[in-house]
Amino acid sequence: MTARTSHILLIFSAFLAGLVIFLGVILSASHYQGTGPGISAIGGPFNLIDQNGKPITDQDMKGRPYLVFFGYTHCPDVCPTTLFELSEVLRALGKDADKTGALFISIDPERDSPRAMKDYLSSFDPHLRGATGDAKAIEQAEKAYRVYAKKVPGEHGDYSMDHTALVYLMDKQGRFVAPFKLSGKPEDAAAELRRYM
Repeated sequence: MTARTSHILLIFSAFLAGLVIFLGVILSASHYQGTGPGISAIGGPFNLIDQNGKPITDQDMKGRPYLVFFGYTHCPDVCPTTLFELSEVLRALGKDADKTGALFISIDPERDSPRAMKDYLSSFDPHLRGATGDAKAIEQAEKAYRVYAKKVPGEHGDYSMDHTALVYLMDKQGRFVAPFKLSGKPEDAAAELRRYM
């Protein structure tokens, strides 16, 4: 099997895994609609470290709507593309960007130190906050958001990460609203986000 074929199969399997998780998220969200206040099936407590080396928890994000995306700094395509699109939405919000939050949680604690996260995020909108931690803390966050993440060995001891590529929209109380769509114009996504401010 050639390296190109392996890469195509890896992308295809990541797409399928993301699709399955996306459908699960939709089903979970529809299950909880109309049940009134209660515990959401997605989201929950986490205790991590931000890109400045300071503790960050789910409580720090509450009080305003926020977006959550799981990825890693060595990601070749999906993560930088998604963070760029998130940056465009935050820029389209203008001053309203201060009334929301955006969190990039690492799924690769081995390589994503706070310093690595800070360097990586310097290429994106400054409203984006990074979060990392030890393997146990990252696993807790992944479980809370029902995120799939798996190490995929590569050549010469290197590896990539297969993972869920959804952006989660959370309300002011930290409850899951829906997967956040980035496929349209940034202005349209910004208008959608404003609805929860």
